[in-house]
Amino acid sequence: MNIYANSPKAYVAYTKGDFDLESGRQPKRPRKSKRSHFSSPLKMIEYIGNRLRYYYKLHPILVFFISLCFGITILTIFSLYESRHRNITEYRKSDIGFEDYPFSKLRNLVMVAGHSVYTSSSCGKIENEESWFLESYQKHPGQASTFVSHIQNGVAIAAKDDSALLLFSGGETRKDAGPRSEAQSYWTVAESKGWFGNQESVRWRALTEEHARDSFENLLFSVCRFRELTGTYPHNITVVSYDFKEERFANLHRSAIGFPEWRFFFSGTPAATNSGSKEPALKGEASVRAQFQQDPYGCRGSLSRKKLGRDPFHRSIPYPKGCPELEGLFRYCGEAPYPASLPWM
Repeated sequence: MNIYANSPKAYVAYTKGDFDLESGRQPKRPRKSKRSHFSSPLKMIEYIGNRLRYYYKLHPILVFFISLCFGITILTIFSLYESRHRNITEYRKSDIGFEDYPFSKLRNLVMVAGHSVYTSSSCGKIENEESWFLESYQKHPGQASTFVSHIQNGVAIAAKDDSALLLFSGGETRKDAGPRSEAQSYWTVAESKGWFGNQESVRWRALTEEHARDSFENLLFSVCRFRELTGTYPHNITVVSYDFKEERFANLHRSAIGFPEWRFFFSGTPAATNSGSKEPALKGEASVRAQFQQDPYGCRGSLSRKKLGRDPFHRSIPYPKGCPELEGLFRYCGEAPYPASLPWM
């Protein structure tokens, strides 16, 4: 007979599960962790969407403004990336057939900036002011000799660097001088002088850039011309001009095209020694520098009008056809530096 059969309730000595004999307590069961809102991409997007709707109901104008700023930022980043990617792609494509460029082995640029047109039918009087077309502010004794000094200095620098391309830069800037370019004038003078004793080593790599109308275009157009002739861009650049123009070329123009300072060199020669010409030249240079500081790319106001005045024959400028990677730089007109990437960066 079962003595517990009539018991109203069975007694259980120990609870189910683990039991701590020393403390007399049953251990707590671990809590189930709540699933994160970000356990999957879909839930994360749903969570963010809900939060945005919530904040939009509270502050619709603020949320709209923040969203607009975010969208503009993303578009700007993608635009800059696309521009840089396109430039790099085009630059790499241009390397196809690299050996077809006539001066593909040259790496450095020596640019002589033109200042006048040689008009004499005889090259025997190149240091005579009457052999050059001079503006009123240039009509000083010794002025013609300074042009010859620039040419000779450029030839000498190129002669010391076997990997340098020498470019004389300057367009057909004077109507009364006829359709003769400053660049061709300088090349002709160098030829008449037998390249100052360096004909064999320099003449074959001395060419012209015949469209520049101001000092900024002297630099930019010569860089593009270098690309046309070599298939690449210069590793180093040396500019030859008057010594008082160093600040303009080495800082203002160089910075405008974003060329590295440690790869840019300037070789200056003195202006005419006539005491009455030096002070006006320095004063005029200070005025031009101030204009380029306000308008680094010379695309507005007085600098733009000056360029138009130096194009009496309405020559079509071929650039940037020969340097497609610089298309954006050629179109750019602003006070701030050009924002996109450039090949030498």
